[in-house]
Amino acid sequence: MKMSSLAIGQYIPGNSPLHRMDPRSKILAMTTIVTCLFLIKSGWGYLAMAVMLLAGILISKIGIKFIIKSLRSLLVIMAFTFLLHVFMTEGTAVFKLGPLTATYEGVVQGALMVVRLVLLIIVTSLVTLTTSPLTLTDGLEKLLKPLSSIGFPAHELAMMMTIALRFIPTLVEETDKIMKAQMARGADFSSGNLIKRAKAMLPVLIPLFVSAFRRADELALAMEARCYRGGKGRTRLRNLAFGANDLLLLPITAISIMVAVLA
Repeated sequence: MKMSSLAIGQYIPGNSPLHRMDPRSKILAMTTIVTCLFLIKSGWGYLAMAVMLLAGILISKIGIKFIIKSLRSLLVIMAFTFLLHVFMTEGTAVFKLGPLTATYEGVVQGALMVVRLVLLIIVTSLVTLTTSPLTLTDGLEKLLKPLSSIGFPAHELAMMMTIALRFIPTLVEETDKIMKAQMARGADFSSGNLIKRAKAMLPVLIPLFVSAFRRADELALAMEARCYRGGKGRTRLRNLAFGANDLLLLPITAISIMVAVLA
C-alpha cells in the first residue's frame, strides 16, 4: 500500500533506540522542543536545533529522504508564510512589486519562520513515526492521569488526540484520490485566480467530508464491537517503564535547548 507523503500521523515499525524509548519521554521532549522553538531568535539557535533533530532522524533509522519528501506537501504553506513576512515586515526596502515592498528584515524573518515550521514538523513526525498508536495513547494518558483527580477525562482526550493524528495521513491520501478522480473527469485545480481555484475545490471538500464521517462511523462501530467502554477498568498488556535511553534523552534534549536558546 502506498504510504502518504505526509509523515505526521504515520507509524513505521522498527527497533531503533528511538522506537524503544518510553512514549512519555518522547512526548515530553517534543513538547519542550516545540515550546523552545518559539523562544529562539537567532539563526545559530535554529542551526543547533536542526543538528539535534538530524541526530534524532539518524538514530530512528527512518531515513532523511522520507522526511524531506514529507515536507513537499507543505511547500505552499511555507511559501505563503515566507512571502507574508517579506512584504508585511517594515524595514529596509529591497525591491517593490506593485504596491508591495519587500524588505531585508522581512526576508530574514520569513526565512526564520520557515525554518521554525520545518523543525516543528520534523520533531512532531519523529514522535509519531517511532511510536505506535496504542503506545502513544498510553503515554499521553499516563502524563495526563494526575489531572483525573479533578475530573479531567485523561483517557478520552488521549484517545481523541491519537485518533486525530492517525487520521491525518488517511485524509491526505483520500484527498489525493478524490482530486485525481475529479481531474479525470475534467476538473481543473491549477488555472485561474485564487477565487476560481477555491471554487474548484468544492467538489473535493464535499466527498472528503462524507468520507471522513463514514470512516469515523466505521471506527465507532469497530470500537463498540470490541466492547470499548472508555479507560475505566482497562488493563494493559505491557506497562510503560523508563529505560536507559530515556534517561539519556531528557538531559541531552535539555542541554541542546539551552545551547539553542542562548546562541
